[in-house]
Amino acid sequence: MRAYERLLNYVKVYTQSAEGTGKSPSTDCQWDLARQLVEELKTLGLQDVALSEFGVVTAVLPATAGCEAAPALGFLAHMDTAPDFSGEHVTPVIHENYDGGDIALPRDGRVIRVADFPGLTAWKGRTVITADGSTLLGADDKAGIAEIMTLCEDLIASGKPHGKVCVAFTPDEEIGEGPDHFDVPAFGAKYAYTVDGDREGAIEYENFNAASATVEITGVSVHPGSAKGTMENALLIAMELAGKLPPEEIPARTEGYEGFFHLHEIEGGVAAARMYYLIREHDKDRFAKRKELLEKVTAEVQAAHPTAQLHLTIKDSYYNMSSQLKECMHLVENANKAARMAGVEPVTNPIRGGTDGARLSFMGLPCPNLGTGGCNFHGPYECISVEGMDAVVAILRNIVALYADVRE
Repeated sequence: MRAYERLLNYVKVYTQSAEGTGKSPSTDCQWDLARQLVEELKTLGLQDVALSEFGVVTAVLPATAGCEAAPALGFLAHMDTAPDFSGEHVTPVIHENYDGGDIALPRDGRVIRVADFPGLTAWKGRTVITADGSTLLGADDKAGIAEIMTLCEDLIASGKPHGKVCVAFTPDEEIGEGPDHFDVPAFGAKYAYTVDGDREGAIEYENFNAASATVEITGVSVHPGSAKGTMENALLIAMELAGKLPPEEIPARTEGYEGFFHLHEIEGGVAAARMYYLIREHDKDRFAKRKELLEKVTAEVQAAHPTAQLHLTIKDSYYNMSSQLKECMHLVENANKAARMAGVEPVTNPIRGGTDGARLSFMGLPCPNLGTGGCNFHGPYECISVEGMDAVVAILRNIVALYADVRE
């Protein structure tokens, strides 16, 4: 079975995660795909297939004879889809022999425009998979799951030499909780790759340092007819705070290594309001300064509104994994080599986000990230190509082959 055929099956299973539920997985629907994957792994013939009490699926493909001394490699992908846009009732649409132009989706009048996503032109002649416009597709990261499953099937069917391969599918990556209950020693891999990036050939070993911030504002609410000198409108205070942050340092105006403040949610009214920020920066020192700036701005707004109350909470989420991979750059070098062996020119860019691999690298499992062959994740314009997925499977096979000749 080809990887895209598995993807078409997986995306129909609703697995959207949700913040603040206090559960792991955060949503019960993720168990549905987890159980399905367990049965598929068993059918393929992997060993030690398990589903933990926290929704983590693991399995092992033992080394072939003569390769037992090769380092154990892990491959991971996540089951959940992002809470940003609906991932329920996904209807995948196949666009054969893509002409390189705009792609009209059948629902809600949405069009994937080349002017907005110019990289699509490179896919001319390919078979492209999208959702119907009413949901995201879920290739992030069900494509990674499909590619890892297909890798395992290919290794078993071919009988080619390989070291021990460890597989894991995690919940809740999209809300930053994927590795919360991941048992690195029990997983059994010495090195690993997450398959959770975009275009095929993408190899990523640098990511944002990340924090979340909440500003809780308690205003002074009185009747507007007699409010002069008394009312403190919590919403206006929130707007004032947002206006003190650098206007150019937002996601829509930054790229590459440039960090940002992202106001991703605001709620409330005159009496009380709450702001939710994401803070991102690749450099550790600039990351610290960015958090300090938000603290400074909050204090300034508090001083200007003494009868109101502002409370800032900042929580670090994950850190740049590059510091943990300095002694394991063979993972990147071999991934580059594997891509070229598959006829794909590798591309290394900093991740403007994070992966499970970032946290796992700090937990003792060096874990760069590989592309899945898709793009435009977390929304209705998400798409992936059949040929890109095939190329990723070939890259994974080549990585396994390269490490089969390495001895501990």
